[in-house]
Amino acid sequence: MRISLNWLQELVELTLSPEELAETLTMAGFEVEEIEDRRAWAKGVVVGKVLECDRHPNADKLSVTKVDVGTASPEPLNIVCGAPNVRAGIYVPVATVGTYLPKIDVKIKAAKLRGVRSEGMICSLAELGLAKESAGIHIFEQELELGSDVRPLLGLDDVILDLTATANRADALSMVGVAREVAAITGKTVQLPEAPEISISDTQKNLTLKISQSQACPAYIGTAIESVKIAPSPAWLQQRLQAAGTRPINNVVDITNYILLEWGQPLHAFDRDRLLAVSGTQSDLTIGVRFAHGETLKTLDGQMRTLSSQALLITAHDEPVALAGVMGGEATEVHEGTQNLVLEAALFDPVAIRRSARSQGLRTEASARYERGINAAELELACRRAIMLIQELAGGVPVQQEFADARPEIGATSRSIELRLDRVNQILGPIDLEDTTGELQPATIQQILTALGCQVKPSSEQQKVLTVTVPPYRHRDLEREIDLIEEISRLYGYDRFCDTLPEKTEPGYLSLEQQLTRQFREAFRAAGLTELIHYSLVKPGQDRQIVLTNPIFVEYSALRTDLISGLIDAFQYNLEQGNGSLNGFEIGRIFWQEEDGLLEAEAIGGILGGDPTQGKWTSGGKERPLTWFEAKGILESVFQRLGLKVEYQPSHQDSRLHPGRTASLWLQGNRLGDFGQVHPQLRQEKGLPDAVYAFQLDLDVILDYWDRDEVLVPKFRSYSTYPPSPRDIAFFAHLDVSVAEIERAIALAAGELLESVELFDEYRGEHVPQGQRSLAFRLVYRAQNRTLTDEDIEPVHQKVRKSLVEKFGVNLRS
Repeated sequence: MRISLNWLQELVELTLSPEELAETLTMAGFEVEEIEDRRAWAKGVVVGKVLECDRHPNADKLSVTKVDVGTASPEPLNIVCGAPNVRAGIYVPVATVGTYLPKIDVKIKAAKLRGVRSEGMICSLAELGLAKESAGIHIFEQELELGSDVRPLLGLDDVILDLTATANRADALSMVGVAREVAAITGKTVQLPEAPEISISDTQKNLTLKISQSQACPAYIGTAIESVKIAPSPAWLQQRLQAAGTRPINNVVDITNYILLEWGQPLHAFDRDRLLAVSGTQSDLTIGVRFAHGETLKTLDGQMRTLSSQALLITAHDEPVALAGVMGGEATEVHEGTQNLVLEAALFDPVAIRRSARSQGLRTEASARYERGINAAELELACRRAIMLIQELAGGVPVQQEFADARPEIGATSRSIELRLDRVNQILGPIDLEDTTGELQPATIQQILTALGCQVKPSSEQQKVLTVTVPPYRHRDLEREIDLIEEISRLYGYDRFCDTLPEKTEPGYLSLEQQLTRQFREAFRAAGLTELIHYSLVKPGQDRQIVLTNPIFVEYSALRTDLISGLIDAFQYNLEQGNGSLNGFEIGRIFWQEEDGLLEAEAIGGILGGDPTQGKWTSGGKERPLTWFEAKGILESVFQRLGLKVEYQPSHQDSRLHPGRTASLWLQGNRLGDFGQVHPQLRQEKGLPDAVYAFQLDLDVILDYWDRDEVLVPKFRSYSTYPPSPRDIAFFAHLDVSVAEIERAIALAAGELLESVELFDEYRGEHVPQGQRSLAFRLVYRAQNRTLTDEDIEPVHQKVRKSLVEKFGVNLRS
């Protein structure tokens, strides 16, 4: 909300500078986003009178004027002006030589314009920052003292604070509310605006109220006012509205907007004659409040709106004329010819207004205040204030006023809260007393609460307990003891409490599981996989699933038992969206039930099927599918990076994976997980490519393996400075003998001299016995202390050959 300090000064004495006040309000929880100092906009601009106005000799659209600026210049100024409305005899704002106008970033200098000397500038409101555009210069309507400062005349002797209040402070969306807050902070007294009792003759009885939704509209005041004269508002009212960011319209509408800003109470003025025309009656008028039934209404913004059942309406003889608490209708708005009014002052339920405004996608200044909850106790006061101003500024005569009041007793808008003084200091801690620390004293606490408008008295039953009665305008946000404690700390000053830190702090660290998870993420990303995240909730229907007793949706009513199913669905979804094949991994929890109860574990899953090459020019622009060994190699690279020696064994337990292309993974005799190609039948059902591979690993197995000193603490292994001695060995082996078994046998037979063993060739086909394949391995021998000779290597190599023949029955070819 934009706060005019000149307006605020009338409500509470201001002894702080604008900057100090902004800092004080911000520290009290009301953030000041901007300080708009209007005093600099027209510094050096004075009142002048145009004595002469002649056409420019060298330009058709320019005029040459003589302007008297009083004591600001001993002689009339010669000023060239381009405004079409300049003429002799008018009083105008004049920027003299040397004046800087920050809104247009111009410093006035004496210069020649088309050969005629100009010694200043006659200003428009746009040049002074009071309008976006101006058709001509500003003309004062009355005679003024020449040479006097124009800023008080235009409302430019003011400073505007752009204030943001928290959502619970509905009272702060009004000048009176901000004045109360400033008074509480600075210890001053609030001077509330006058709202005298209004004398209403009640000579007419043709206005009645019919509130069918008393819960949505607890109170409604309808006032009939006659003999209204619509005209522009006085300058002071227009300036206050403009300072608050509201456009002046006419005296009646401006008064309702003024009360909105002053008291935070939205009002609405209807043209009574137009209400009668809409309702189809001659004199009797019934104003009602109800929810819509699908009608249409053209609102003041010119939009034709279809009203849903959540829209709360104001009606005239049951015909919609306004969106209650949001915006009026165009058909009944006040216009230049309006003579009779019906002034509405009402209370609306915050939830009803919020739903109504949201149903229309519309939020206004009125709805913003109703949604937060306005002060129910000051409804009549705001209404009286508005009627008084309409009498003064528009000549209106109130002739009838009707009430529909379903509000609870006045005590319901005020509550008493017990405040324990010990609890205050326990929550807030010690205060800083410069050389020492101390506690908030009861007198200080009582003084702060009294400044907030609360009534405070000691409890008669308990010692060190205060009974605090909350004022009606703070009824909605001061509900509990902790709310009062917050107010005490806010007004006393958050910065005046001691800063305390723990006496001893311990450095943070990552657990073993966190370290392992981070390293897995890094390794999989380095291998080219994208991390995926899925819901833990899935469709029911699988074995050993845990089903929720109160699910939000039926589609998400069970906990997942594995990660592979979700990854296959993600692969299918990406294909359908045109994103291509997916290479991804996921780290998450899985859940299942056993006979002894419910279990859960951390798992790592992945899916591979995308072309790993960056470009496809080598394959003629076609995507090349992954082979089983390439997919296995990606997984192996992750294991190698993390120092895991994983063994592969044939497996066909998972029905979703190809029975002949699936392996179970083992880590030091513990089952780690599964890896394999997606089953052709499932691939066909999902519309997946030919080569898609999936895996799932048990993170707890890896964690148990890592939780050993010899694994956690890496040991340096010296490298040999002596050259290697490679030897090749080739043989025919049965198809059911795996390469992993052969490699283990070679390593066991060769002993310490063997540095590495690698399969470099496999062949099946001609000249190979039926049911066998040709394998060729390269064995690298190396010693740490000498260069190996044939005498050193040959016995070991022969031992390897003999071991392979005895264990696997291979037929040696070399």
